[in-house]
Amino acid sequence: MKKIIISLALSVLIAIPVIAQVKQTTKNTDKKNLAPKEILDRSIRPLPGPAPTVLVGNYDSFELPNGLKVFVVENHKIPRVSYTLTLDYDPILEGDKAGYVNSAGQLLRTGTTTRTKDQLDEAIDFIGANLQTSPEGLNASVLKKHNEELISIMSDIVLNASFKQEELDKIIKQTLSGLEAEKNDPEAISTKISKILVYGKDHPYGEPMTEKTVNSVTLEQCTNFYKTYFKPNIAYLAIVGDITTDEAKALTEKYFSAWSRGDVPKAIYKTPQFPHMPVVAIMDRPNAVQTTLAIGYPVELRPGSENAIKAKVTNTILGGGTFRLFNNLREKHAYTYGAYSQLTPDKVIGRFGASAEVANAVTDSSVVQILYEMNRLRSEMVPLEELTLIKNYLSGNFSLALENPQTVANFAINTARYNLPKDYYANYLKNLASVTSDDVLAMAKQYIRPDNCYILAVGKAEDIASKLKQFTKGAKIQYYDIDGNTYNPENKVKPAPAGVTAESVISNYVTAIGGAKKLAKVKDVAMHLNSNMQNMTINIDIYQKAPNKMLMEVSMGETKLQKQVFDGTRGRSVSPMQGEDKELEGKELDDLKYQAIMFPELDYASYGMKIELLGVEDLNGKSAYKVLVTYPNGMTDNDYFDIVSGLRVRSIGEGGTKDFSDYKAVDGILFPHTMTQEMGPGTMKLTVATITLNGKIKDDMFLVK
Repeated sequence: MKKIIISLALSVLIAIPVIAQVKQTTKNTDKKNLAPKEILDRSIRPLPGPAPTVLVGNYDSFELPNGLKVFVVENHKIPRVSYTLTLDYDPILEGDKAGYVNSAGQLLRTGTTTRTKDQLDEAIDFIGANLQTSPEGLNASVLKKHNEELISIMSDIVLNASFKQEELDKIIKQTLSGLEAEKNDPEAISTKISKILVYGKDHPYGEPMTEKTVNSVTLEQCTNFYKTYFKPNIAYLAIVGDITTDEAKALTEKYFSAWSRGDVPKAIYKTPQFPHMPVVAIMDRPNAVQTTLAIGYPVELRPGSENAIKAKVTNTILGGGTFRLFNNLREKHAYTYGAYSQLTPDKVIGRFGASAEVANAVTDSSVVQILYEMNRLRSEMVPLEELTLIKNYLSGNFSLALENPQTVANFAINTARYNLPKDYYANYLKNLASVTSDDVLAMAKQYIRPDNCYILAVGKAEDIASKLKQFTKGAKIQYYDIDGNTYNPENKVKPAPAGVTAESVISNYVTAIGGAKKLAKVKDVAMHLNSNMQNMTINIDIYQKAPNKMLMEVSMGETKLQKQVFDGTRGRSVSPMQGEDKELEGKELDDLKYQAIMFPELDYASYGMKIELLGVEDLNGKSAYKVLVTYPNGMTDNDYFDIVSGLRVRSIGEGGTKDFSDYKAVDGILFPHTMTQEMGPGTMKLTVATITLNGKIKDDMFLVK
């Protein structure tokens, strides 16, 4: 079957703000004594108020003999206690098994030497607790009355974790599913490749996790990670809520004293450097209508350092909210819905990043404006009014954060982890208020580097490459594939071996799925698929009858989302939730007409289609023939057929990228039982529930009323 293109008619949720109007009436008995009204000049922006004075909450701390550092923040307003256990170890370079550290963090939640996963889940659910694990530790919370039960469970996990192969297999499967979904998520792609650019693959912050590395993860590695790094002498435990310090000390001594300390490996990595001149990189998405931009470079900025607060103010002015980048690219030029920047401190190596999603046509213009704002911050004094506004904005955020007791605990841990002055957070607002325009200019010159950045564009190379050359200063644009490997675009599609033609590739495909004779005997197909979107199950039912009739129905439970029908000549689309019921014409009718053809590969020419072999291309580490299919109306598809199996593994057309896998035989004919398809910025995964051939479907099903 050629392909499955599903256009879901999803309703648009419109948030309608409710405006409360308050009418105020004043009873005046003596109008003569009224003071004259103050005239408000609305053309003058009110001056920002002074930064508030805020007191950071108190906390207690103590250390167990094994080195576990405990911080207690009492808050008796709600009968609830929360725990955050944080491990402070150096970043780990995982190499050809990248992903094992993350897998180990998930395995912590799957059982101990005293409890199976089901027993652990039952114990947590029974007391109504929340508990999540990660490679860096765990988070948990529960009502006060179940506090000791929870800390007992936490202790069991930390001290007695037991990893099972069957649980690792599940985690690997889920991780691979996530990686598959990321392939059609431009933001996820941009994040992965920008880290490779900024840090390099030989740095823990830059090495990518791929299908190959995840499939190489072993249980032994995960277990060794747990045994090596889960040590109390590098751990910080924050306890927040309805608990006293004495209670916390008694409980932690009871349940964590048996946790044995040990030496934890240290690691030193080469410090990533920013480029000497701008480097332009592209990750090609042939069907993208917009570009995801990421401009960044490494920054040596440590948490709590002398420049940290000044640098935060500087970045906030640039793009740490709805400020300069946002106002320029969105409000002034209408290039994007939002443009932002981050200047992130880190104990190993920090990072600057600016990002925006823009239309292909204004990709270069958007880069120009981002670099312009970066240069402006380096060359012009920030006006006092703007600086005051930003400082008060940050002061307000800081003050609001203090309303959460967990913030105080985090401050305590940060003070210990990064060896900050004990009054660092107590003096935060004072130090923030003291930042001057001269400070901002100095920080911009030190940390904002428009001439030493990586410019990454995830988008349609054909549309944007020539426009981005102006930023390379004569150097070549670097091209990256989905796994972050560089390639020469001129050599991406290699010549096919001698004697291989488009016709032979298609013939091999037909043979691979069952052969022309078997396909010709198929008179009708009923296919039932399902997918999950935002925790909702979507059902898709597709019926086809030779030569070219089709009905597709999309539903969610009893709710009908969409129906499309083609009777061989006419087509109709009905979307009840959108209030749409129309007969299809033009391109929409063409799209449905070509989808309705059951096996066009048997005779492309009879349908007016042309095929051309473009060559051989690498797909996920495997070679595939690339065949261009051109329809009579000018539409095109790029179809990829695995060289070894002959099966179609991908199709790229106007509807986006569709991947096909998990081929299974139905009455001697192979059908893909797992399909992924681009749906906006993300990916929709379709799983086949049933396929029925030659079920004697009646023509009445395809009536266009």
